[in-house]
Amino acid sequence: MMRDVKNILRHIKTYLGIGITIVCLLGILMYILINGLQHITLDFLFDVSAPRGQTIIPMVITTFIVVGLTLMIAVPVGIGSAIYLNEYSKTGSRVVKVIRMAIETLSGIPSIIYGLFGFLFYVIILRWSWSIMAGVCTVAIMVLPIIIRSSEEALKSVPMPYREGSYALGSGKFYTIAKTVLPSAIPGILASVILTIGRIVGETAALILTAGTLVGIPQNLFSSSSTLAVFMYTITVEGTDMNRAYATAVVLMVVILILNTFANFIGKRLKKG
Repeated sequence: MMRDVKNILRHIKTYLGIGITIVCLLGILMYILINGLQHITLDFLFDVSAPRGQTIIPMVITTFIVVGLTLMIAVPVGIGSAIYLNEYSKTGSRVVKVIRMAIETLSGIPSIIYGLFGFLFYVIILRWSWSIMAGVCTVAIMVLPIIIRSSEEALKSVPMPYREGSYALGSGKFYTIAKTVLPSAIPGILASVILTIGRIVGETAALILTAGTLVGIPQNLFSSSSTLAVFMYTITVEGTDMNRAYATAVVLMVVILILNTFANFIGKRLKKG
């Protein structure tokens, strides 16, 4: 009898937690959509000739550039590090302990500290000025812990018999990892990429200090420009036009949806391949 009561209470807690999460998510989405959709116009979305800050096109372009370049840098390095830690390194070695300590330390550093580092190193020492490239390199360091840890867990989830079967057929370690382990770990690695995209798109502090807050279509990788999140933060803090801030939030959610959908599509194609 007591066991049945405990099971019922456990189910109630579970469903209550799920319900609260869904209600909070829907509440946030509805609030943003209600306040933002009414201020989205064709000029706001597509009129490139409009005055600075009156159209969202430059910030959308910058956001896609920052996300794409950051993933190009961080994903290969992160997955490569995860492969080394899980497949090649010796358990308990000093090198592995140092690497894991570095990863844990990086994951706990506030984004403003990354921004200060990027400002001092890329903007001042390397003399890149406030630029997209400085922001990309800074954010790439920020998201490395997410990719490494998630990819490593995905690799650990691949059953050992998969590897043993490949070795038994005469395959080498590299071939086994490339053709057996990685394809099986793609869902977990894809999850890390999606988490990374969300972190990049929503980042403000590090990009303000490295990429700047200039509104406009970037001429090259070493010119300053604002992402959607930075632009939304700037106009919200200034309080100049909250209507545009809500409209930008709606566009930001759509951009995240597009990027996540594209990442899922690529992941499925890679898995089939």
